[in-house]
Amino acid sequence: MTTEDKQAWPDLAGRALGGSVIYANDELFAERENLIKPEEPEFRPHTFGHKGQIMDGWETRRRREPGSDAAIVRLGCGGVVRRVVVDTSYFTGNYPPEVSVEACGAEGYPSPAELAEAPWTTLVPRSAVAGDARNEFEVEPGQRATHVRLTMFPDGGVARLRAYGEPVPDPRLLPATIDLAALENGAVVTGCSNMFYSSPANLLLPGQARVMGDGWETSRRRDQANDWVAVELACAGSVEVVELDTSHFVGNAPGWATLSGDGPGPAGRELLPRTALQPDTRHRFAVAGAPVTGQVRLDIYPDGGMARLRVLGRPTAQARTTLAERFLSLLPESQLAGLLESAGLPPAEAARRAEAARRAEAGQRAGRDVLDGLPPEARALFRL
Repeated sequence: MTTEDKQAWPDLAGRALGGSVIYANDELFAERENLIKPEEPEFRPHTFGHKGQIMDGWETRRRREPGSDAAIVRLGCGGVVRRVVVDTSYFTGNYPPEVSVEACGAEGYPSPAELAEAPWTTLVPRSAVAGDARNEFEVEPGQRATHVRLTMFPDGGVARLRAYGEPVPDPRLLPATIDLAALENGAVVTGCSNMFYSSPANLLLPGQARVMGDGWETSRRRDQANDWVAVELACAGSVEVVELDTSHFVGNAPGWATLSGDGPGPAGRELLPRTALQPDTRHRFAVAGAPVTGQVRLDIYPDGGMARLRVLGRPTAQARTTLAERFLSLLPESQLAGLLESAGLPPAEAARRAEAARRAEAGQRAGRDVLDGLPPEARALFRL
């Protein structure tokens, strides 16, 4: 496990979240899709194809004229990028001496040609990078991004591109009942007792685990205590169903588990009492009374591994409003103007309001002002 795997921010660009490399102007030596593979880069010496040594990354041909090479990644979920890693592992004589990374926020699923005309903001200015190294760049939190663009000056190879940050879901796309514990909806792990084998953040990933390593696994306990993980949910909601998935954990699944939420007492509100678990099984449990909670704690007894944790529930009315305000407050001006125009405002008025929102004090207040000014039919899109 790497430091990046263990920290709270997910890789918004990663294939595990649904990221996709939608464009590269050149990929003669190695395919662009390698940039977002979830696993660490590998190198097998003396493995040659008809274009040379096979590299686990994105590699362009040698330039014989001025210019640069670029690749565009559509993020698996839109969000605010906080840290970028340009990993040049195993690229030694063929890495780019300099790179830059930019971000764009766009509606829908624009094509590469449409993105070429869109406004981009700088996350990482043109900067020197080292070969065979994890080049890390801290990013000042900005607006919500849906795409990132990596540019190499002038050419070369990059093994992986990571864009760690905070997911900001589009509330218009969230149905009445959602997975409150989904990472793509904004849930985040806030603590755990042990992550010896793999990260607890894997519990919140979309889809089913492919192998045991896709889940969370602790070391073997030799005492009388138990392991646990705490999760701040995407928003407060009334819990209807929980799922504890031990898929692929055969000889190392927990024997029992409990799930608790916000509430009085040191243990919080009980959502699921201590319950026996089976190996390699998706356990689904109805939660009586639909209690409202904003965070959960999963306790496993005594130790072991879990593939996924699902907490299906309905966001509260206040939570829906907060999600909408945060989303609107973080939209780039051009995307916000387009959203307002599609909501029925005249183009000039939509542009004026979007500019005013950007000039306003950052944060929820700007989003609240925009939300308050939406026509009723547009507010309905946010399920308010």
